[in-house]
Amino acid sequence: MTSTAAPPAETTGPPADEAGGRGQGTPAAAGRDGGGPHARRFGLPIATCLVMGNIIGGGIFLLPASVAPFGTISLLAFGVLTVGAIALALVFGRLAERHPRTGGPYVYVRAAFGDFAGFLAAYSYWITAWVSNAALAVAAVGYLGVLFPAIGDHKWAMCLAALAVQWLPALANLAGTRYVGAVQLVATVLKLLPLLLVAFGGLFFFDPDNLGPFRAGDQSAVGAVSASAAILLFSYLGVESAAVSAGEVRDPARNVGRATILGTAGAACVYLLGTLSVFGLVAHDDLVSSEAPFTDAVNAMFGGTWGGTLVACAAVISMLGALNGWTLLSAQTPYAAARDGLFPKVFATKRRGVPVVGVVVTVVLASCLTVYNYTAGSEGVFEVLVLVTTFTATVPYLLSTAAQLYFLASGQGERVHRGRLVRDAALACLAFGFSMWLVAGSGYAAVYQGVLFLFAGVLVYALMSARRHRAAA
Repeated sequence: MTSTAAPPAETTGPPADEAGGRGQGTPAAAGRDGGGPHARRFGLPIATCLVMGNIIGGGIFLLPASVAPFGTISLLAFGVLTVGAIALALVFGRLAERHPRTGGPYVYVRAAFGDFAGFLAAYSYWITAWVSNAALAVAAVGYLGVLFPAIGDHKWAMCLAALAVQWLPALANLAGTRYVGAVQLVATVLKLLPLLLVAFGGLFFFDPDNLGPFRAGDQSAVGAVSASAAILLFSYLGVESAAVSAGEVRDPARNVGRATILGTAGAACVYLLGTLSVFGLVAHDDLVSSEAPFTDAVNAMFGGTWGGTLVACAAVISMLGALNGWTLLSAQTPYAAARDGLFPKVFATKRRGVPVVGVVVTVVLASCLTVYNYTAGSEGVFEVLVLVTTFTATVPYLLSTAAQLYFLASGQGERVHRGRLVRDAALACLAFGFSMWLVAGSGYAAVYQGVLFLFAGVLVYALMSARRHRAAA
């Protein structure tokens, strides 16, 4: 990051035509971006860290054990998913070149299909963000318990720890984009060090005898790939991170696409090499029953039992970094929608380059869900909400890839070289198929409940749309 203050982002929203709304909207609501010494535009390194940090959360520390029962064929599933994720990243990069504005999927979908589709993309993405933040915080408490065993002795201690894990990144966000970028860079570097130690260092201790069978179960090869892919499908959620924060990225038409591709490719390397190394360091039978595969891998490399502490530290840092990035993203999409009159106007207020109301509302909602998780007598409600978000997370992806296909098919008044048009169309179709696979991987229950959850927002859209038309009149 440079030391000069960033130029303020757009202070008034463009009319709907200019924003890509096909002439359906009223002028966007004004928003105060609140530039200043604590507001900074993200350069390419920070934007790349934002993508990597949001993709690599805490799940990676359990992934090798989760897919080990299927055998090493799960690496093939990982490879297939990586191709789909890279295609999706390339599509977001092309969309960001066309519409380099804060909001990412919301902006693209609204430009292609109008206000209602744009609202659904924004609403589903926002729901995903704050529910996922609560889930990340709860998961982080488990690793904190390894470092500080007293936390796990009482339910309220665990609850307070989960709340602290949420509010610390929120405070970094409220301090300004300058601090958001600094925290994201430091967290990404610190959490990658132990992961890279296993991913690359583990190759020197690799024992092929530990790999176990190629196909461990009784399923067919296709069934094993599909089953392991269902577990791995959501490992790449977050590829859109730079696109959502395009307004805070310097030269977004150029850097958003690069950051998206570099961040996704970097996360893919860590995933694939890390999983392969763990497979070669820990015997297959032990890995299947392992509750901390990376800990077992570090202990196999160097002996002793200090691997658990190292991995627990890395996991906590990883989740704090992911929460730092997701907290910003959870506020950016409502900010963009509020500027266009599709979310309450209060969400369009910025201070120090950050949509402060969106950050506060998001962390308060996530905190309420966290408290509910530790105090509710009923079991499974929190898990159901988390599963619902696995579906709502895919809605913006599906609509965004459809928007790219719309832009390519309609031409939008552009002259494009035929070879590039064919390439972009092929990538968009591949990304659309990958998004459909994400939806299918959510499961019947998650899709059913997610649709109900999503359509509950239609009432919000109806009220906001009526307000816009009344104001225009």
